[in-house]
Amino acid sequence: MKTKMKTHGAITALAASAVLGCLTTQASPEAAAALPVVNMEATVLAAQIDPRRADDTLTPGAKDSVLAVERALQARNLLDARWVDGYFGTTTISAYAAYQRSLGYTGLAANGLPGPSSLTTLGQNRFTVSNVLKPGAKVQRDGYVVNTRTQAMLTEAERLLGRRLVLSQGSYNPGGDPTSAGTHDGGGVVDIHVEGMSADTRTAVARALRQVGFAAWVRSPSQGDWPWHIHAVAINDTDQATQAQNQVGDYYLGFNGLANHRPDDGPRITIRTWEEYQRTR
Repeated sequence: MKTKMKTHGAITALAASAVLGCLTTQASPEAAAALPVVNMEATVLAAQIDPRRADDTLTPGAKDSVLAVERALQARNLLDARWVDGYFGTTTISAYAAYQRSLGYTGLAANGLPGPSSLTTLGQNRFTVSNVLKPGAKVQRDGYVVNTRTQAMLTEAERLLGRRLVLSQGSYNPGGDPTSAGTHDGGGVVDIHVEGMSADTRTAVARALRQVGFAAWVRSPSQGDWPWHIHAVAINDTDQATQAQNQVGDYYLGFNGLANHRPDDGPRITIRTWEEYQRTR
């Protein structure tokens, strides 16, 4: 009986210890509040713009978030300390893509742009994530595939214009059109059919698309082997192919998104993402 009581007492003590251990290791609200906050919107924007810069200028409002991400990548031995600088350039893109692959992600899910799941996992016990971006499910539009975020942006552009927009190419279309140079391989990229539109109407459509958060340009046959159309890339779509990421960066830096890297030839507006646009309404 004495042995049994001793064993029972030991088990009770161990159970109590386990409970106490669980309580002490579980993050309190105060501890969670003390963690740095990574603004996902700002981080993804920096990941699109910074690799296209000719210098090491930081994307405004993104430095602290990017630093937190880079420190987490460094802790996983994926990024050298000299690149922990708040600049989400090509080296950080490559490191983040390697991290995504280490989680088992492939294809668009390992494109180097922080996605909601990978960013949350990277931040465990290091940072919390705010302003979460999600491209949403794939849906059909005009016989093409887009995601729900892109669909919502197009619908709002239509409301501003008071007219229906018809696609001539959608998203998630790898190799579907060689003249697109891979920009439509991922999410957030569409081409708008413009047959019958006047020059002024084409410009008005491009302006409305820009207002709701697309990098958008009127494309002419003189620029490439394609008919007149409007090419639009949804800023901060985390499903983007690398080529589309580059076009967003070029747009912010005042270029036309083409290989010739000429000045932007589209309507001038205050550049906003879809989420920023929604907050201004």
